[in-house]
Amino acid sequence: MSTALELPERREWTVDDLGDLPPDLPYELVNGRLIVPSPTALHQDLCVELLLALRVNCPPDLLVSIDLPVAIDRRNEPRPDVVVIRREHADRSPVPVADALLAVEVISPTSVFRDLYDKARAYARAKVPTYWVVDPLHERMTLTEFVLGPNGDYEPAAHTEAIFVTERPWKVTVDLPALTVRRAGLLAGGDG
Repeated sequence: MSTALELPERREWTVDDLGDLPPDLPYELVNGRLIVPSPTALHQDLCVELLLALRVNCPPDLLVSIDLPVAIDRRNEPRPDVVVIRREHADRSPVPVADALLAVEVISPTSVFRDLYDKARAYARAKVPTYWVVDPLHERMTLTEFVLGPNGDYEPAAHTEAIFVTERPWKVTVDLPALTVRRAGLLAGGDG
């Protein structure tokens, strides 16, 4: 027998309210708004590809993960699409934001403002040193790398649709043209 899930009604959520949710419900808390993401397989495939690119030179004391909640404050517990954390928290959820070195968000049609503004502000206030936004919504996929500036806000360090190479948080290469071709192949039903 199936019963409908009814979430408690609240205008604004805090991390204290999250205990009222089913423990197996994937959720994010962004600026007091409860978000229950429903990513597509294409979105998740791109996240895995980014994880693999980051893992190539990952130092042994760090860990790259997908969809891991990060505790920021009472009104923010986002789930970056990809996040780099200290390995000592491999069995913890949520992870303290102080241990996040990089947060990556892959834009979807329903997350553009949230990823570019709300999450960027929350990660910057929490002093996550580097933030990537990957935009697969156009003909050519782009990646924008943001770093914390002297005023505590993110400043763009790179924006490209070509092969992206950075030294933050270590040497990483992301082949955006290859990912664009892969996406096109998956959408066309080919093997990309």
